[in-house]
Amino acid sequence: MKQLKQDGLKVLVVGGGGREHALVWKLRQSPRVAEIFCAPGNAGIAGLATCIDIKAEDITGLLTFAWQQGIDLTVVGPEAPLTAGIVDTFTAHGLLIFGPSRAAAQIEGSKTFAKTLMAKYNIPTSAYGVFTGTGPAYAFIDELAASRQSGPPCVVKADGLAAGKGVIVAADVAEAKVAVRAMLEEGAFGEAGRQVVVEEFLAGEEVSILLFTDGEHMIPMVSSQDHKRVFDGDRGPNTGGMGAYSPAPVYTPALAREVEETILWPTVKALRAEGCVYSGVLYAGLMITATGPKVLEYNARFGDPETQPVLLRLETDLVDIIQAVLERRLAAQPVEWSTDAAVCVVQAAAGYPGSYEKGQVIYGLDQVLPGVEIFQAGTALRDDRVVTNGGRVLGITAQAPGIKAAIELAYRQVAQTGFNGMHCRKDIGRRALARLAGEPKPE
Repeated sequence: MKQLKQDGLKVLVVGGGGREHALVWKLRQSPRVAEIFCAPGNAGIAGLATCIDIKAEDITGLLTFAWQQGIDLTVVGPEAPLTAGIVDTFTAHGLLIFGPSRAAAQIEGSKTFAKTLMAKYNIPTSAYGVFTGTGPAYAFIDELAASRQSGPPCVVKADGLAAGKGVIVAADVAEAKVAVRAMLEEGAFGEAGRQVVVEEFLAGEEVSILLFTDGEHMIPMVSSQDHKRVFDGDRGPNTGGMGAYSPAPVYTPALAREVEETILWPTVKALRAEGCVYSGVLYAGLMITATGPKVLEYNARFGDPETQPVLLRLETDLVDIIQAVLERRLAAQPVEWSTDAAVCVVQAAAGYPGSYEKGQVIYGLDQVLPGVEIFQAGTALRDDRVVTNGGRVLGITAQAPGIKAAIELAYRQVAQTGFNGMHCRKDIGRRALARLAGEPKPE
């Protein structure tokens, strides 16, 4: 296998969101990196890397660019190119690339694949059914509702990729059936929704665990917690994520050991047993239920916005970790983390996750408080001004000694940064504060 040289590295980061801004920011800190390109990038990334007008899904275009520029290492941010086989293509052409193969990335690309894997290898998750027709799906929804004493009857998920939005937590049977019909008959999520997974609703507190793995070994990252719903109090539709914090107090050392033994290790081993040796970052979205931790979903890459606070706490050179993964020697690679807490508050465009306007001028980017990084997601440059260009626009990410201080610092920055129509949740980290205060956790 081609070896990664020790210095003067030319790195290509694929993607253009807040996660990729955080990756570029972290890679730029490595003394081994000489130059970074990002495709397609955004206005914030342009201050740290050379942005290239190639879409993340254009694997042929990215391969050609990497060859022509002599790229030493490619780091893939979003899921779409991974599930389309970008790692297989680059590897076949002798290029070093960080991420799972197309076969391994199915763990995110197909919820049916993931649920089948968990069932086969006894990895704890919710009861589920897979359907391509409304009739059998309706019958399963009725069955789930009849078996529950309280709470929503089920969760309806588009089987394929839907940018984090193809998940409907139904409040009742009628809403669940409407969601199934919208996906299977009305094409609400296109090809991603031609097959649906209907799952038992799991109650508890969510935790996101990312890990580095070379297929033989793994190193879990520090815990984090995402906030999927668009409005305070976990109300409204699901989004790609409205904020995250790290660490998550619910994720105790004892729980971490249990998750590693019953979920993380078994998942890595199961993929290997299925002939899908997993190399890269694996994300496990967990629900901590009354009967123990269970898997909600897997991602085949860094999460967004969890990556922003997690990378803020990473003290080890990310390039060194990536090299250890590529060379299958992760077990010998030390990984150090800051004991500080980090909090990311997403500033979104009005109307997100529905339709929204673009082109609003962003203010306050030149007034960044100490301890804060502003990771740009949906931004662009227009007439030398940074403007909104997506649903999730900015990730205000603060680091401080303790969750409370990090939350306060993040919201101080939020108060002086924004754009017309900006929306953000005001309660990022509330569960952590309640748990640390010994109060009943918020519902």
